[in-house]
Amino acid sequence: MSEERSLNFIEEIIENDLSSGKYETLITRFPPEPNGYLHIGHAKAICLNFGLTKKYGGYTNLRFDDTNPITEKTEYVDSQQEDIKWLGFEWKNELFTSDYFDTLYDFAVQLIEKGLAYVDDSSAEEIAALKGTPTEAGKDSPYRSRSIAENLDLFARMKAGEFADGARILRAKADMSSPNMIMRDPIIYRIKHAEHHRTGNKWCIYPMYDFAHGQSDSLETITHSICTLEYVSHRELYDWFIEHLEIFPSKQYEFARLNLSYTVMSKRKLLQLVNEGVVSGWDDPRMPTISGLRRRGYTPESIREFCERIGIAKRENLIELSLLEFCVREHLNKTANRVMAVLDPIKLIITNYPDGQEEILHGENNPEADDKGGIREIPFSNELWIEREDFMEEPAKKWFRLAPGATVRLKHAYIVKCEDFRKDPEGKVTEIHCTYIPESKSGEDTSGINVKGTIHWVSTKHAKNAEIRTYDRLFTVESPDSEEGDFKDYLNPNSIDVIKQAYIEPYLANADIDSRYQFIRKGYYCVDKDSTSEHLIFNRTVGLKDAWAKGNK
Repeated sequence: MSEERSLNFIEEIIENDLSSGKYETLITRFPPEPNGYLHIGHAKAICLNFGLTKKYGGYTNLRFDDTNPITEKTEYVDSQQEDIKWLGFEWKNELFTSDYFDTLYDFAVQLIEKGLAYVDDSSAEEIAALKGTPTEAGKDSPYRSRSIAENLDLFARMKAGEFADGARILRAKADMSSPNMIMRDPIIYRIKHAEHHRTGNKWCIYPMYDFAHGQSDSLETITHSICTLEYVSHRELYDWFIEHLEIFPSKQYEFARLNLSYTVMSKRKLLQLVNEGVVSGWDDPRMPTISGLRRRGYTPESIREFCERIGIAKRENLIELSLLEFCVREHLNKTANRVMAVLDPIKLIITNYPDGQEEILHGENNPEADDKGGIREIPFSNELWIEREDFMEEPAKKWFRLAPGATVRLKHAYIVKCEDFRKDPEGKVTEIHCTYIPESKSGEDTSGINVKGTIHWVSTKHAKNAEIRTYDRLFTVESPDSEEGDFKDYLNPNSIDVIKQAYIEPYLANADIDSRYQFIRKGYYCVDKDSTSEHLIFNRTVGLKDAWAKGNK
């Protein structure tokens, strides 16, 4: 945003740390798990971490938290890299938690040697039974008193693959009476005989997130480890590991995650929508994923502006989807070329325009741009497509579009007067017959005639066919996660509408997939990735106005 704003609480911490000399260089990291595609919530974290080092100097690492081989894929790594670059950010170092597997193993051995970790043979049910409650202290595992030598032997054998999945775990010997349940001897390592997307079958034991995260931060000398509020209770353990391992003291700070209305942010639930065919894929334009938003026509500038506007808070709240739509609408208004497209066509014939005659008219691509976005050529003839909604057989009061005897201006063209119309046997209007005023050409009008209405059109002879996909909210309620029952019970059955036969200006025949357009009087659109020169497909990004404004919901 252009106006001055006050510092958020993380910026205040950073400015104090830098000015006091606590750190010479600000180092942050963005640590996604490669188990799905990034969504708008991740965009907030990306903009925060990379934005801070852009503002204060320093750098940001991209570190993939790949400690769960069962759910992680190289496909997700590639997509996450692409999304971050598309948003306009570059990382200094590309790293993986798996880069540190040997070091993390050594750290675990150090804790065992210090008497601060032990191998536990208990089942998950037995561990849960002994853990206690928030108001009742837990009880020690019967294996907590194992000797250091026995623990070292068992842990080495776990690494060697002697035991089955779930047979043993390594736990930190922390505090079973701590009021913080996280501190009650948390699991450090578990056995998983699964092939890892990078290390293959080298490992059959994998560190837990709580053990790997802080140590990875420390190894990279991350100064400010910024994560979301659900990790507040994990901070004590984060510090505990660093203190007892006597390594670089990275510090964790938490902010409120982004909760967006009319969608879900859980990667597990988004994966469910993909796997069950509710959506066409991770990049379905109805999805809150960055790739879905990109395919729908959102721009990186609009997403960065959205993240700037919602700010950084310490309390959870629900952000209106309409704010995200406002941001892209505002950006596209300044950058998108204006074009004409007819989505529900009806034919208009100009009876006094010579049959077979054609002329080239001209229109500004973007009146909001300094150079008007350049000028495009628009072919004109005596037969045009117009929107069916622009004609009314029996006009309502204050109707300023076409009706018997009424006049309107054709955008960039002439004033026409409706003289007659034709219907099919079912009573549906099929043709409108008009006359035009030759002296009323846009930019050269000497007719002296004033009309109140202007409508768009496309020459039938020159029009290109196109499929138009219009998207609505994926859910019918603001917070599907807060409702009773399955979140899928609230899916919007009308979240997509497909028009198979629309007509567009020939100017759009070679539309670029990265370009955005305003279909005059309709909304903002982009070319879909499925589009071909033989079958053009456009996705609506957003309407010209907020159709979900209060009173219209």
